Amino acid sequence: MIARKTTLVPLAALGLTAALALSACGGSDGGTPVSDAGGAEAASANASGKLAGAGASSAESAESAWTQGFTATNPEASVTYDSVGSGAGREQFLNSGVQFAGTDAALTEDEIKQSSEACQGGKAFDVPVYISPIAVVFNLKGVDDLQLSPETIAGIFAGDITTWNDPAIAEDNPDVKLPSTKITPVHRSDSSGTTENFTQYLEKTAPKAWKHGEVEDWPVKGGQSGDGTSGLVSVVEGGDGTIGYADASKAGNLGIAKIKVGDEYVEYSPEAASKAVEDSPRVKGREKGDVVIELDRTLDDPSTYPLVLVSYMALCDTYEDKETADLVKSYASYVVSSQGQKAAGEVAGNAPLSDKLSQDATASIEKIKAKG
Repeated sequence: MIARKTTLVPLAALGLTAALALSACGGSDGGTPVSDAGGAEAASANASGKLAGAGASSAESAESAWTQGFTATNPEASVTYDSVGSGAGREQFLNSGVQFAGTDAALTEDEIKQSSEACQGGKAFDVPVYISPIAVVFNLKGVDDLQLSPETIAGIFAGDITTWNDPAIAEDNPDVKLPSTKITPVHRSDSSGTTENFTQYLEKTAPKAWKHGEVEDWPVKGGQSGDGTSGLVSVVEGGDGTIGYADASKAGNLGIAKIKVGDEYVEYSPEAASKAVEDSPRVKGREKGDVVIELDRTLDDPSTYPLVLVSYMALCDTYEDKETADLVKSYASYVVSSQGQKAAGEVAGNAPLSDKLSQDATASIEKIKAKG
């Protein structure tokens, strides 16, 4: 596993029907509008060849929509995606096993330096493709509504708050009858960008309660674990008193806690997640074209939901041949276009990229070339 020093904030598998993807080819609605720069052209470019990606499982529904939507309008192209987790996806990408990676945490400087061989003497870069809230999901008999402050969430996942009627949880929920049920925290068993985003949120908002830093691999002993987003959700579903963290699109019928932002408890929504991204700056020191957001986890505006992830597509600026370079450009341009963003939003409920992010991502993608 590649060591990571800096994190910031997908992608995932296949399996949606072509009908769903085809119905998603239209203008953006809801959230901040996105540019169609490159999108319509990409969708009708008659791209051909085979393209493989691997990485984050958080945006499984979105990736299904993208792969199905793109190949429906480009029947000579084949795009596959293996949702093995952010860490494993980046490893495969940097070892030339796949042409792109989906990751819930942008490439580190060391990883970009390491990419020279995979990128034919060039280098890798990141573009944002997916904005989604991370839901604090729970399964607790008799409790449907739950409010949690960052300090309480951190205490639960650090293993310091162990029963559901703990005074800290009761203080967050004065009108809820809480049982004495034992709390079972559930974490990801794989190296996960969602874990990295979640622990970054805990570190920034509750540093006294969370002393384990910002990590991809879960650092606390005890509790239970699940492999990938679906595995974690399944474990939470199978217990009583369980609590976990997952991309909101995968929460299913589980309870979802409101989190405290400023003086209010905020319910997750794509709009609030998008606002948190819009109110966050770009990371300083990244090369031009490497579009990475420095998420501000400490926002206190209740119109924002700072427990959010921005998933990236990690790409090479140089590929082995023109067919591969053209296919990567066409597919990535579709993903960040209004067509691709609407396709994802209709099935995953995520927020679309803002107009500015879409334009900047498209400009970076357009610079991809073939070796020589």
